[in-house]
Amino acid sequence: MRLRLVKDDLNWDFFSRSKLWLGISGVMVVIALASFFIQGLNYGIDFRGGTTIRTESAEPVDVGAYRDALAPLGLGDTVISEVFDPNFRDDQNVAMVRIGAQDGEEAVSTEVIDSAEAALKEVAPDIRFTSVESVGPKVSQELIHTAVLAVCLAIAAVLVYIWLRFEWQFALGAVIALIHDVALTIGIFSELQIRFDLAIIAALLTIVGYSLNDTVVVFDRVRENLIKYKSKDLKEVLNMSINETMSRTVMTSLTTLLALFALFALGGDVIRGFVFAMIWGVFVGTYSSIFVASAILLWLGVKRDWSKPEAEGDAKKAAGGASV
Repeated sequence: MRLRLVKDDLNWDFFSRSKLWLGISGVMVVIALASFFIQGLNYGIDFRGGTTIRTESAEPVDVGAYRDALAPLGLGDTVISEVFDPNFRDDQNVAMVRIGAQDGEEAVSTEVIDSAEAALKEVAPDIRFTSVESVGPKVSQELIHTAVLAVCLAIAAVLVYIWLRFEWQFALGAVIALIHDVALTIGIFSELQIRFDLAIIAALLTIVGYSLNDTVVVFDRVRENLIKYKSKDLKEVLNMSINETMSRTVMTSLTTLLALFALFALGGDVIRGFVFAMIWGVFVGTYSSIFVASAILLWLGVKRDWSKPEAEGDAKKAAGGASV
């Protein structure tokens, strides 16, 4: 027996309250932007500058014990993670300790590093610092600019791709949906003050790809149905297309979320921010492909004559085949 998450004869009217959904999306984007400009983001070491220390010890790495040992030093933003490598020896246990730059300082001072080493030696007496690397505020600012540029270029590439593949109305709807997804993701990180680092930028780019994939699937079906049902109203075609692709949308989102929830629960603190961004992105990406991109397309309208040449060509082929 085949598992069915969505009925085959699904016939929901997704546009009966389209203005309400667009209004809710608009309010959420405004709140997200207001939070970003008022309280900003809780930038991680990648964007604020700091020092990365690589430790090595014969004893197994205990991230919790390391964190408790460093807590009394008041170092602020500190990230500790264990490094795994199949080439390591059995007695070679490596960890990365990232300490955010202190206020008014280019990098963590030598005294702070010595204090951190002394504190960690209480947990692992044979621990040693094999490397100490610092990232200054100037490099961090360059990383911020590069990250913003990467996201903007990704959205611009999507605009060109959708425009060439479909029509400008499709492209505008898809890009507005992507901007909606990125803005809400940045907004939730600002409102909850979750650490924002390069891993979150990677999550944003992944969310753009995921949301775009979902939107293109719906738009492909819309284009097919516009050719197939020339007399149907655009709203009816959009509703039909979304209902027909709903099974695929639900199955894709649920299987993705299953993996993400497992990573969120078992992956540890190092990737938790990235996974949280992905979980949030799956929800808003699925929502925007239905209630934002399609609603914008309905509002802009589509010229129905763009599908006629292809349909006429199919008719001629059919007539030619019949005469033979």
